[in-house]
Amino acid sequence: MIKKAFIICSILLAANFTVSAQTATVKPLTVGEVRTIKSKTLNEERTLNIYLPQGFDKTKSYPVIYLLDGSMNEDFIHVSGLVQFFNQMYSMPETIVIGIANIDRKRDFAFHTDLKDLQKDYPTTGHSDKFIAFLEKELKPYVESQFKTTDKYLFGQSLGGLLATEILLKKPEMFNNYFIISPSLWWDDESLLKQAPQLLSKSPDTKKFVYVSVGKGEHPVMIKDAEAFYDVLKKAGKKNWTLEYKMMETDNHATILHRSLYEGLVKMFPYQEPK
Repeated sequence: MIKKAFIICSILLAANFTVSAQTATVKPLTVGEVRTIKSKTLNEERTLNIYLPQGFDKTKSYPVIYLLDGSMNEDFIHVSGLVQFFNQMYSMPETIVIGIANIDRKRDFAFHTDLKDLQKDYPTTGHSDKFIAFLEKELKPYVESQFKTTDKYLFGQSLGGLLATEILLKKPEMFNNYFIISPSLWWDDESLLKQAPQLLSKSPDTKKFVYVSVGKGEHPVMIKDAEAFYDVLKKAGKKNWTLEYKMMETDNHATILHRSLYEGLVKMFPYQEPK
């Protein structure tokens, strides 16, 4: 008798669950937009994953983060979540994230090299000049035509960090704030690092935040080059540049980005007690 009652109750519970599931309301969870723009410079369409703050108001002005490696299966989602967290818990203002989805990052992020081994290992590489032109002359003007913007950030890691370094040294006015994580400054026998002092001597001393980091578990060359680059930045003597360097003690090249961005954002936006 008890077993029969248990079976009847189980059937009734299952029926109730089925009814509930059938009547559930399903809505899409939206955190932003996906847009596709045609680049004449690159001669291809590029996908933008765009995070918009909750309660986004098109009449308001927002800082903008340009995120390299910004595909949905790369860094867009976790970086957008980090930005939202810093707006909630720290003093970071509401910020738009423009995730630039990759097509060929080796082609886009690295400049030309005559070294035969690199040409062999990276056959499509050497076109960072075109990608920088795309950022400067097409993407940024497009974003600024669609949204009211204030400060501009560039986030880049590894080859993306190499590109961010190249932009900082050659076209520093493109962004206000640079987060350069584990930059691949070994590229082309460290030629960009070697040019850095001369290039920095020509840079205007306008307000800027530059954050450089590397993981203790990375290749020794990565660590050496990141430290050398930070040393060059300090010696440049830019009084209006805020410089930060972080050795991530527990991270390697694969794990460094999220925790490192957290540490960099803490420097810019310290914790504030809730009012």
